[in-house]
Amino acid sequence: MYIDRVPNRNSRPAILLREAWREGNKIRKRTIANLTNWPQEKVEALRGVLKGETMVGPDEAFVIERSIPHGHVEAVLGTINKIGLDRQISSKRCGERDLVVAMIAERLLLPCSKLATTRLWHTTTLAEQLGVADADEDDVYEAMDWLLSRQGRIEKKLAARHLWEGSLVLYDVTSSYYEGCSCPLAYFGHDRDGKKGKLIIVYGVLTDEAGRPVAVEVYRGNTSDPTTVSDQVEKLRQRFGLGRVVLVGDRGMLTQTQIHKLKQYPGLGWISALRSSAIRDLVDGGRLQLSLFDEKNLAEINSPGFAGERLVACYNPILAEQRRRKREDLVAATEKGLEKIARQVARRTKKPLDKAEIGKKVGKVINRFKVAKHFEVMIQDGAFSFTRNKESIGREEQLDGIYVIRTSESAERISAQDVVRSYKKLEQLERAIRCMK
Repeated sequence: MYIDRVPNRNSRPAILLREAWREGNKIRKRTIANLTNWPQEKVEALRGVLKGETMVGPDEAFVIERSIPHGHVEAVLGTINKIGLDRQISSKRCGERDLVVAMIAERLLLPCSKLATTRLWHTTTLAEQLGVADADEDDVYEAMDWLLSRQGRIEKKLAARHLWEGSLVLYDVTSSYYEGCSCPLAYFGHDRDGKKGKLIIVYGVLTDEAGRPVAVEVYRGNTSDPTTVSDQVEKLRQRFGLGRVVLVGDRGMLTQTQIHKLKQYPGLGWISALRSSAIRDLVDGGRLQLSLFDEKNLAEINSPGFAGERLVACYNPILAEQRRRKREDLVAATEKGLEKIARQVARRTKKPLDKAEIGKKVGKVINRFKVAKHFEVMIQDGAFSFTRNKESIGREEQLDGIYVIRTSESAERISAQDVVRSYKKLEQLERAIRCMK
């Protein structure tokens, strides 16, 4: 038997299963079945059987010796290539660049230590894709040294890509605690991670208005936030060649002292916010009237104390409720601790506690949540009592939900609404910092 293909002038060829035999000098044929409607692969399989070929199923033909995950690696490397991150690191491919890209990809796939990185990237196709299968932890640290030597060039590329004359620049500082004692930058300071008794390292992050990091600067752990501002201004002006930018920073960063320094740079604008004490002064001085927020939640005011600046006062009812609830919780928690001390003092009748001992206990409790101003305490030898300071709580309630944005930019350059929006973009910077940490 065999499969015959018979041409058909007006239709597709007929596929026929036939057998043939010889009668004398003639060959006889007989059609056994019409296979025209069969799928091509089925017809070919039958043709192979008729030829005597051994047919093997897919499960028998292939044996999986090893299966390595690849999809997520391809997604990360594809994105890195699409945004040009590898070319920002180095325009030419080299072993160091491949190691750096591999570390970035592994950081996204499965964050871990450098030693673990060199082990785990073999569990996917990452090491093979980038040709770093033979690299160990020493090679990784050498690649990081190479990357550090290129930091200036990389930051200039990023600045040219994301910053321009007159653009907004977001800046903030954070810290990370340090395990060990050999780092020359590790000092005791304000640890934002809440790790007491740990050395820390401070670093400032400069981003564009969308929160995309452009530059990072590392400082000693005992460096105060405001003192880093001048370095960033010089970086923007000298290294990046930007004469006109608007620097956005929070009120702890752009203090009054730093703003006086910023005014010395022509073309440099800034946007920040007032501290609560300054807002209280505006209210007490009649410059900020709470009735302004009866009809709308934004009002532009002025004050002789902030000459040459625009002040945009805002009211957020959701923030007001959050602050009220948080204050009530903190006061209640502190009150609970003070009640415990009062009961303890009352029980000590045979050997009463003196004022110093009571004061020490009270100080630990009342300062724990920073609400000491909301309590009035009476401490004597063997006696302790306290009450809530309703006047202090009431004065603070007046400012719940109110914040004031200050800027050097004129109304022609940026509206009051955009001033507020620009300050709120610091949330993008904070998100970038959380991702880095």
